Amino acid sequence: MTSNEIRSKFLEFFKEKGHKIIPSASLIPENDPSVLFTTAGMQQFKLYYTNPELAKRDFGVNNVATVQKCVRTGDIEEVGDNNHLTFFEMLGNFSFGGYGRKDAIEYAHEFITKEMGLKISYVTIFKGSQNIRRDDESEKIWQSLGVTNIREEGMEDLFWGPTGDSGPCGLTTEIYCKNASDEDVEIWNIVFNEYFSDGSREKLDKGEAKLTKLPVMGVDTGMGLERLVSVVQNKKSVYDTDLFDNEETKEKRIIVDHTRAITFMISDGVRPSNKGSGYVLRRLMRTVASYKNIDIEKLVEIIIEKLRKQYFELNKEWVVLEFKNERAAYEQAYNHTEAEISKHQGFTGYQAFNISSTLGTRISDIIEIAKKKGTVLSDKFKDEFEEASKKHQELSRTSSAGMFKGGLVDSGEESKKLHTATHLLNQALRIVLGEHVVQKGSNINAERLRFDFVHPRKLSEEEKDEVERIVNQKIDEGLPVGFVEMPRIEAEKIATHSFNEKYGDVVKVYSIGDETKGYFSREFCGGPHVSNTKELADNPNGAPKRFKIQKEEAVSAGVRRIKAILV
Repeated sequence: MTSNEIRSKFLEFFKEKGHKIIPSASLIPENDPSVLFTTAGMQQFKLYYTNPELAKRDFGVNNVATVQKCVRTGDIEEVGDNNHLTFFEMLGNFSFGGYGRKDAIEYAHEFITKEMGLKISYVTIFKGSQNIRRDDESEKIWQSLGVTNIREEGMEDLFWGPTGDSGPCGLTTEIYCKNASDEDVEIWNIVFNEYFSDGSREKLDKGEAKLTKLPVMGVDTGMGLERLVSVVQNKKSVYDTDLFDNEETKEKRIIVDHTRAITFMISDGVRPSNKGSGYVLRRLMRTVASYKNIDIEKLVEIIIEKLRKQYFELNKEWVVLEFKNERAAYEQAYNHTEAEISKHQGFTGYQAFNISSTLGTRISDIIEIAKKKGTVLSDKFKDEFEEASKKHQELSRTSSAGMFKGGLVDSGEESKKLHTATHLLNQALRIVLGEHVVQKGSNINAERLRFDFVHPRKLSEEEKDEVERIVNQKIDEGLPVGFVEMPRIEAEKIATHSFNEKYGDVVKVYSIGDETKGYFSREFCGGPHVSNTKELADNPNGAPKRFKIQKEEAVSAGVRRIKAILV
């Protein structure tokens, strides 16, 4: 069974079980600045676990399924072994009050044993903790299905979430199957989102966060496609499957894994920089660039060819261009690093971190240069570097919390207003600058909107003023806002959409204006929005609010970014 067949079988299985198939979200989380990347299939659905009634409104059903592209770097040091990757596809089925433990476990058991023809090696259940009961119910369900090898584990392994600073979380049960090495591989994690944590996982583990019961239990499952394929195809490693080319050495595995991640990040609009997601991308690119004589164009071409049918947004030209630029930049940074290290006799981890964070030089290259030049490393070099890195991460988190306060998957009134304003902005830019303007990404919270779009140059002050004028005019006109669902093929003829997103066969088209007087804007979108543009001006504390562009800047070659507010 090929990886494409397995992916299709998963979606078809859950479609037959009454699930709506939802396209993968972007790797850049929408309205969730608490994380740099989409790390799990449930991230785009966080809102529905705390507001399950909205699922019926947005999807027509309470149960959905996806194949989600994900990036995780927490286990990056283990990349290159048999099972770890930075980029992977996550198969998932989700329910927002539609079903609970019994159906979730029975669906998983049926798919694994009947559709995939696999034997379950063992399953795990939560053994209980001081504040949370043992998962007796899951144990009984597994036993009723004839699974007798059931192991108990605790909070560290079998309590999932939350992602980010707060959110839904709960007990899990896992499924393990054997690969060709007779190794037990965890392939499916089924989470029962019964709780909401008002703090991060770190705070929860320290007893500093409060758990409250959600009114309706949600189901959130995740199964790594690559791991499942390795078991179904009876391989020893994910790198031996048809998703890869049998990369045998750890070095080759790292190169291919990182290049897959790079390809998806750049195609989703991430660009190398010294902060946030751009910094992660830069580190991955420079790791690959440090391996000499790589034909990056050929490698990217192979990766895209394997995944083109599932992810048509992949863009070889962008990836190759950004990689070549970054490789040249890294050569320059390497030379500057050599010059900096030459200034020191005793060389500390603090100094190394400063060079690494400023120039973007890999720590392994810094150490290599120091040794080559005969520079002495301080006795506590590693500890010093780790201490400086930890302080930097803490400062970044604190800074982010201040900048994006209230930004967690927010369907509040202010976010709805700014979401609607983004539609007005998009169309105003197309009117002022031309129809080449295409959305490349957005991030919206209760305080501001951020909108990335294709345009070759900086906007003039006159152009920005005209964009603001058009948006505010449409707010004043009090245009109705609504949506219809229609086949994607038909929708593409009448509505604009982001080429970063993958859409299903049926899409929602949000319109601003009406057929009688003419639509101002029609876009593919999932919501939420206000019902009339005049709501954007509502201000109980004074004069009507106005749309204002705060900043317009370059993101990368040919891509601009606008940050705007209602004030």
